[in-house]
Amino acid sequence: MELLVHGVGGTTPQEMLDDPRTVRITGDGTAAVFRRADDVDAEDRPDDQREQPVPEAYVWCNLTSGNSARALWLLLLPFMVVNLAHWMRPATHDRARTVRLYGLLVRLAGLTLTVLLVAAACEVALDLAAWQCAGTRACAERHSWLGFLSPTVSDGGWWSDPGRRLALAAVVPAGLTGLLWYLSRRTWSAYESQQPMTREAEPDEESGGTSLGRPGFWYGRRLVARLRAAHTAAGLLTVAAAVASAAARFDRRSGGPALLDALGWALDAAIVACAAAAVWVVCRRGRSENRLDRELDEHLVRRLPLAALVLLALALVYAGWDRPGWTSTGRLPGDPTFGAIAFFQGLLVIALAVVAHVLHRTRPDPRAAMRGLGGPAVAMLACALGGVMSGGVAQRVADWLDGTGASIVGPPVLLTWQASVIPPLLVLLLLLCGGLGRRAWRLRRTELGNVEVDYVGEPRDTARTRRIATTRAMATLTDRAPLVVAVTSTATLLLGAGALVGALTTDKTPSEAAGGTYAFVHGAAETAQALGSWLIGFGFILFVTWGRRAYKDASARRTIGILWDVGTFWPRAAHPFAPPCYAERAVPDLTWRMATWTRAGEGRRLVISGHSQGSVLAAAAAWQLTPADRKRVALLTYGSPLERLYGRWFPAHFGQDALTQLHDEVDCWRNLYRPTDPIGGPVRLPGDCGPAVDREALKDPLAYGRTPEHPLPAPILGHGDYQADPAFAEERELLLARLRPELPAQRPQGED
Repeated sequence: MELLVHGVGGTTPQEMLDDPRTVRITGDGTAAVFRRADDVDAEDRPDDQREQPVPEAYVWCNLTSGNSARALWLLLLPFMVVNLAHWMRPATHDRARTVRLYGLLVRLAGLTLTVLLVAAACEVALDLAAWQCAGTRACAERHSWLGFLSPTVSDGGWWSDPGRRLALAAVVPAGLTGLLWYLSRRTWSAYESQQPMTREAEPDEESGGTSLGRPGFWYGRRLVARLRAAHTAAGLLTVAAAVASAAARFDRRSGGPALLDALGWALDAAIVACAAAAVWVVCRRGRSENRLDRELDEHLVRRLPLAALVLLALALVYAGWDRPGWTSTGRLPGDPTFGAIAFFQGLLVIALAVVAHVLHRTRPDPRAAMRGLGGPAVAMLACALGGVMSGGVAQRVADWLDGTGASIVGPPVLLTWQASVIPPLLVLLLLLCGGLGRRAWRLRRTELGNVEVDYVGEPRDTARTRRIATTRAMATLTDRAPLVVAVTSTATLLLGAGALVGALTTDKTPSEAAGGTYAFVHGAAETAQALGSWLIGFGFILFVTWGRRAYKDASARRTIGILWDVGTFWPRAAHPFAPPCYAERAVPDLTWRMATWTRAGEGRRLVISGHSQGSVLAAAAAWQLTPADRKRVALLTYGSPLERLYGRWFPAHFGQDALTQLHDEVDCWRNLYRPTDPIGGPVRLPGDCGPAVDREALKDPLAYGRTPEHPLPAPILGHGDYQADPAFAEERELLLARLRPELPAQRPQGED
């Protein structure tokens, strides 16, 4: 059998099998295996299938780009990025404690992102709307829907008390936390609840082999449930602290009510204790990859969020108690929260970088992205995304509520400083892109000569040669991604630190802080502040518009699906609210299909053929097979990012040692790639580990000019349509011939 697995973006079974009549033989509407209608009963006609394999297509695109509601997963982008950082640790051996410390730091960074998101919702609902706007007559009159919360507009209505306004507004961030909990629980049931095949761990898996082959790697139910409980509790406690702190500050003034003051201290202590329990749960890994972990910590999963919910309810009752003379002025207490989160995130990223450097030094990998610092850099970008999204929403809501800019104080100063560093960061990125463009241009000049060598004897066509050379040069930009990420993350860390220092030392906006300096400095600060605010607003509008368009447009949803194809391959080990891991459904599907086929008969063999991201799924599924099953499987990959992207960014799981192990354990492996492909590339295994994996780079286009075989100009295929190259059919036939069981040799005469 030949099992075809498509890549990013997805396709139809009709296109994969090159037949308009296909039948689903197993699976459901989310992911399924298809055959041609003529091959449905192939098992009943074994004599007809001796020379040609039975083709099957595994279609999994609906896992990432199915219904329109999944476009809303864009809001979970920072959570997805920090989850990627968890799997980017350097490869190492015999450093189990350091590896656990790396995972702990990433999980803590993920927890800060949840707190940051809920704190931003509190800033919008509690501070800007309920505290500032509803407490200011001009703002409340401008927004009539807030009139019943205003002491002046409602003439002292029951809801106009500051504590009751906060208690009512707390429904928004608490509802957001509940929505995240629901989505995490629902997507787990829909996508990740399929159990892998049960088997015992192999000896090399226990002693440091690639973790992708461990029985429990693709089943993280226990860990996701624990993290979901902790993050849900953290979100609810953030809301409770925001509501209770405002009332407690009023009660602790000189001459305040003693009973309420005591209740405030008791509530604060309970919130701190519950928060410590949530942090403890995050620090505990709660996951076993060496076995299929079906157990759940049911008491923890249920009681921790319930305790946080009870504390939130008590905080709402406490804040809603009648307090004569309490008025809302200035900002809501809690401005230092954003500064504390930013500072803690910076410390976590720096500590993560130190740990990653220690791991990389124990086993240096020259191909690892950023010398093993890819994980900390990506974690920094996740924190920056969370800060920009949170600050952008707060800035836009403040501008919407206060059109004149005079009636309310606005969001915390730190958010304005963070917005002001966006323009210099974009300028730096533009300069970097210009340098990369210049390098690509110089490489294009080199490729012009290579094209002439590759198509020697052809009549020269300057435009055609330039087009091929340009495509080759642009394809190499993928290999410069580590430089872009390194510069962006480093600049973000430094600029973010500068913004934090500026906000804490001046407690003024950048333009106000630069008021007494040189005119150039003051003008630059004003420009950066205004431009940063506009850029955040534009980015937020673009983000919402893209999500809205994707909600209605299937092609736009597929574009978002491509993003998730790459970003959600990994299990949710660092953040439970990240988009669901499709591989926890796809890998068990492929493993079950391959195992059931190879075990159904003595002579059955299988070629699994994976394109692009499908080759990653194929490799992961092959690792999950038993050694006996792997020896009856051949692997054909094309346009594969296994080494070029996954091997460099995830060296602990797809490094050279892991790929060499896979090559040794499957029957045979061949890989096809093109110099015009920006995603796929060679596997680069050393020649002393068995038969070569990489075929020499395929020509693209197949023909330079018009030929009898190609009377019309041949297209430049790049990353797609590898089956159109004759090399694909040739390599497939060679793999099938290698797998085909040979007839027993004839005995010599006279031998018993």
